[in-house]
Amino acid sequence: MSLSRRAFVRRLGINRASSFNGGYITARGREAMVAEMAPGAFNESLLLPPEGDEIRISSNENPVGPGPAAFEALVEALDEGAGRYPTNARPGIGDLISTIASKWGAERQHITIGTGSGEILENATKAFTGPNRALVTADPSYLQTVGVALQWGYPVKTVPLDANLRLDLTALASAAKGTGMVFMCNPNNPSSTVVGASDVEAFVAEVRRVSPETYILIDEAYADYVTDPNFQTAIPLALRTPNVFVARTFSKAYGMAGLRLGYAVGHADTIGILSRWTHVFNTNNFSNTAAVASLNDPDNLAQEVARNTEARDYTRKFFTDAGYESADSQTNFLFVNLERPASEFRAACREHNVLVGRDFPPMEKTHCRISIGTMDEMRRATEVFKQVLA
Repeated sequence: MSLSRRAFVRRLGINRASSFNGGYITARGREAMVAEMAPGAFNESLLLPPEGDEIRISSNENPVGPGPAAFEALVEALDEGAGRYPTNARPGIGDLISTIASKWGAERQHITIGTGSGEILENATKAFTGPNRALVTADPSYLQTVGVALQWGYPVKTVPLDANLRLDLTALASAAKGTGMVFMCNPNNPSSTVVGASDVEAFVAEVRRVSPETYILIDEAYADYVTDPNFQTAIPLALRTPNVFVARTFSKAYGMAGLRLGYAVGHADTIGILSRWTHVFNTNNFSNTAAVASLNDPDNLAQEVARNTEARDYTRKFFTDAGYESADSQTNFLFVNLERPASEFRAACREHNVLVGRDFPPMEKTHCRISIGTMDEMRRATEVFKQVLA
């Protein structure tokens, strides 16, 4: 009697609650290795799932992984997905692009796919900046675009955050004149803050006025977690505005950090240029099928947002009650002013098997980024924080 791969997996008893899902699909700690370690550094332990009671709240990952529909789709894909190219599988990369386009009321030519949103950011920097076309970004903010620009020898202009740790859009627009691309992370990583829709629209209009050739990349990796009513995705704005595009990822609220999938949405002319840099077969059938299932499962996304909001509010209240100020988080992490170097706090927490975020210059002497885990993890983590801060 034949036994399909799907049936084999089911006989093994692998399901969404198993360590197979939690440890490897979400790949907790993998982003810390890739994005948070100094160049040339390597820690083999970050390649492995957490062991024992270790709490990894350092990489802004979704601690519960993909939803039931996505996990079921992954199991189904074992029958055929591994042996087909992404253009031939069903659902394939074309189905994913169509599903994303439908979600945002766009056409297929408005979408391009990346290996995580990281590939989108990397390709955008290569496509739209150059020796005489500087990159403009906030400081501190997500550093992938900066890393690529510096690697290629391109100039970078940085603008400090404002007093509330929000993007200073006036200063960013002023710095944008004559540059190749402005990178705008909204909500911003690591500060966790967000700027509202009307401010984003005014910013785009100002950049287009003072520097019409400059491209604007708006990274909305954490947009699904926002609870501020003033925020709206910039995707509709990007669809109707030349030189503007939005990056999204399945690594955060959709719990697919280990599956590596992201996309960009924007004006067809802009996406057409960006797509020329896309890696061939840059996604795989498992990430594609899980993403399609996730996009068709809005209830699970709503549950994840509610779960994160509860744990985030609990953790922020802990720090407030303890006398430590944190920014108004609209993400799945906090940026807390601990009034001491992040390295000291991090080392002390590690002694208790709790891992928190890396240094974020120029604020590493005072602030630490702390990702939000499950409620159980945050209850245990705050007990450690209480000891360490005492």
